[in-house]
Order: sequence, then C-alpha cells, then structure tokens
Amino acid sequence: MKTLLFLTTWLLALNCFAQSQINVKLKARLDTILQRDQGVREFFDTETKDQRKDTLAQMLGYPRDSLQKNQWRFINKVDVANIEKVESIIAQYGYPGKTMVGEPENTAVFYVIQHSNKIAKYYLLIEEAGKKGELPFTCVALMLDRKLMNEHKEQIYGTQIMSIMIPDAKTGKKRMFGFVVPIKDAANVNQRRKEAGFDLTVEQNAKRLDTVYKPYTYEQIDEIKSGKLAVD
Repeated sequence: MKTLLFLTTWLLALNCFAQSQINVKLKARLDTILQRDQGVREFFDTETKDQRKDTLAQMLGYPRDSLQKNQWRFINKVDVANIEKVESIIAQYGYPGKTMVGEPENTAVFYVIQHSNKIAKYYLLIEEAGKKGELPFTCVALMLDRKLMNEHKEQIYGTQIMSIMIPDAKTGKKRMFGFVVPIKDAANVNQRRKEAGFDLTVEQNAKRLDTVYKPYTYEQIDEIKSGKLAVD
C-alpha cells in the first residue's frame, strides 16, 4: 500500500513538473496562430456548415461575405502575418515543441511554415523536432514531401496532390486534372506511410481528397499536360 501511495505521489509530482515547464504565454500565442491558420482554411472547405462559417469569420475578424468573395487574398493575408510571427518565435525559442508549449500548439509553427515559401529554410528544424519527439513525425513527412515537390522531385510518402489544367481528348477544351505527385519507390509507399504514423494508405488519402491515385512519373505528367497521354 505504501509503495502504491509513493508511486502515485511520484507520478503526480512528475506531472506537475512537466506542466510547470510549459511556457503559458507562448502557448497562448501559438494557439491564436494555429486557429487562424486552420480557421481560414476550414472556412473555405466545402463541407464547412454555415453556422460554423459565421463563427470562423468572427474569429478571423472579417465579414463573411468579404471572405467568400476574396478567398485567396485572405488566405495569403493570414499566412503572411503568421510566418512573420513564427520567424520571430523561432529566432527567440528555436522550435517550440511539445515540451515547451504542449499539444496541439506544438504543431502551429509546422503548419505556418508548411503554408509558406520558407520550407527549404526551415525543413531541418522541423526534422530535428520530429526526431526529438517534439512534433509528430507525420508532420515531418508532410513537409519533406512538399519540399521535394517544390524541387520537382519525387515525394516519399505520397502526401502531396496537385491539380493542373489539361486538354480534354473528347472536347478539346481545358479541364482540371488532379493527381498524386510522383512517388519514389511507389510500390512500397504504404509501408513507409505506416511506419511514419499515417492511418490511411496513399489510395485512401487520395480518395479523401477527391483524387484517384495512379503512380505517375513526371514524364507522364508532362505528356498529360501536352495532350500526348490521355487520361480518363
């Protein structure tokens, strides 16, 4: 009984110590940043209900009608403001991970960088945070794939999807074509996804994003763009 009481007291003490290490002010700052980053994107999600859109518009501080008419302008406005704040935080604290700010605020800096043009600059910082357990490794995988896509290289985990305008073989008019960005060693991508912590296969993830997965190469994508290779 005494042993059990000691262990319980020890665990409570550890928990209190862990909580005391949290930077409460920084956690609150990152919470606001994260809400704006995700909120502006949720607003434009076709599945977001009207009542929720009203709440998001109020949180973002813009009239709902104005948001709906200027989607990309407002997304860009939020992203530009957020990356400026995040770079200042990184300069002062390094990567603010789980130990420093808890969860989910430890993902705030990741999301802001992922939605910026600063991925190449900060990828190693994200990778280090993932290796230390300060950030879910799925975040590292997402950023690595986007970094490789930006460099016109094959991605590793199949997380990135693109849409391009292509000529329709039947009508001759342009239409939108969505595809999973080419994957290195595509035959084993689902095993890598599982090891990284993803719950969905590449096929399931593509379907979630209204895309049918096919293992294209960049050469095939170029042929599809030019109309040399027809797609359904």
